[in-house]
Amino acid sequence: MQEVSTKFMLSDATQNFIEQWKHKPGSLIMILHRVQEEYGYIPKEAITELAKILNISEGKIFGVVTFYHFFKLNKPGEHVISVCTGTACYLKGAGEILDELKKLLKIDVGQATADGKFSLEEVRCLGCCGLAPVISIGEQVFGRVEPKQLKDILQKF
Repeated sequence: MQEVSTKFMLSDATQNFIEQWKHKPGSLIMILHRVQEEYGYIPKEAITELAKILNISEGKIFGVVTFYHFFKLNKPGEHVISVCTGTACYLKGAGEILDELKKLLKIDVGQATADGKFSLEEVRCLGCCGLAPVISIGEQVFGRVEPKQLKDILQKF
């Protein structure tokens, strides 16, 4: 039986974007944003492909991706849970919220649940300091959250 090759391919639109920008200084971050916009994260296969196209090392690309917190190397869940750990939220118990979510979901920050339903991220500020502690799930914001409320909040999704 012949093995089927599943070579990673960037979309035509992304390839065109790269062609347009690849010779301009400082374009790597813009190109990485485009790839993440397409996939929701930066697949490792995309790093390999970009290294070939841009004629730079995978290490350099990986270094940029891991330096900037905006870029993600793991596919996010269907629902991204962001826990604010800014000063106000931290002082009002964000650490306990984060610990409880890790326990309920059986994942760590930066990971997705086995079923791909949820992923968990820590953010520095959601801009809702008066409602601390705050989490968001997708576009929905939940304020004055207590650990005991999390199970009910998750069941809505």
